[in-house]
Amino acid sequence: MSNLTFGIIKPDAVRAGKQGAIIQKILDAGFNIRGMKLIHQTVKQAEGFYAVHKERPFFGELTEFMSSGPCVVLALEKEGAVKAWRDLMGATNPAEAAEGTLRKEFATSIGENAVHGSDSEENAAIEIAYFFSKLELV
Repeated sequence: MSNLTFGIIKPDAVRAGKQGAIIQKILDAGFNIRGMKLIHQTVKQAEGFYAVHKERPFFGELTEFMSSGPCVVLALEKEGAVKAWRDLMGATNPAEAAEGTLRKEFATSIGENAVHGSDSEENAAIEIAYFFSKLELV
């Protein structure tokens, strides 16, 4: 089992100035931040990252949103990191997210739901490599 996962603090949360509070909650939940940077993706970069969703009806809206402003990309370490991060994020729909989760506290809608997280160890490795070189992971 891998102890690394990938996360994004999305443009909606950064725009609202919530990245510091989200990072504090990540640390409080016992994660180590192995890599972190503020980026502003182009539409092309967002399309590359979300290529797995290319045929989905929400693809255009998603990539437009993800390139609409700066976001924070994160490589997170913890025992059972993928599940632990998904548990901390909460349900995609903030109305259904459990109390204490990031989406319950910081998300405004299904589309603007504050954070992204890898759904598997395999995707975590791919997603970390998309944004971080080996030198940037400490």
